[in-house]
Amino acid sequence: MSTPSPAADHTAPAAADYYAVNRGGGLFSEAVSQHAGAQIAVRAHKYRLSPTVLTVLNLGLGGLVSIVVIAAAEPIADGRVWAWPIGLLALLGWQAAYAFDCADGQLARVTGQTSPAGARLDVLCDVAVQISLVAALAATAAAQVPDTPAWLLAAFAGTWMVNLVTSVMQTGANPTSMVTSRSLPVRLVKLVRDYGAVIALAGVVLTVAPQWTIWFIGLFTLVNAAFLAASVMFSAREALRGPA
Repeated sequence: MSTPSPAADHTAPAAADYYAVNRGGGLFSEAVSQHAGAQIAVRAHKYRLSPTVLTVLNLGLGGLVSIVVIAAAEPIADGRVWAWPIGLLALLGWQAAYAFDCADGQLARVTGQTSPAGARLDVLCDVAVQISLVAALAATAAAQVPDTPAWLLAAFAGTWMVNLVTSVMQTGANPTSMVTSRSLPVRLVKLVRDYGAVIALAGVVLTVAPQWTIWFIGLFTLVNAAFLAASVMFSAREALRGPA
């Protein structure tokens, strides 16, 4: 007697089941990236792909797109290559990579394939992709504006990691948030730190006006530095209060 194929499994989780266990990420991420991730998870389950495969696809796609952007930075600045095809590749490619990143966790949680090793691999791949993305934006800014201050690029790289570090901290045993409200005005303000929204804006800048990349870098350096300072003060206040 033959074993039924995954496609014939009528009890397989639906996209809504995967979306129900998403880990948020912000208004844009929940409306776009997490829904895309749920659709990917459905197909991954159908073809018996493990969450690790999706994690590696996130790394491979995100890193490859960043390498292309870095390689094209000087030719675009010199006018030898059109900016819009590379920018469009970045816009779509980084979003697709993030969708895989959303999907791996959804698939693992719904199908019971979570593990410390898988979680560790997920974080490491996220770090690698975001390092490549920061390098791509820094390379573009430096190519477009040759006198871009080195300290600004260094500060951008350092403060960008604040998003990743705080998101990892919020998945620990005692997650906390400075602003717990989920009202629409608060969520709209939080778009400035929504990873899905930020990389979408980065892709639009690279497509339409790569010369504005330095302004993008400056803006998000200020935003993330301010959030870091606020987080330090918030955590210090909570620590001084002691256990409840």
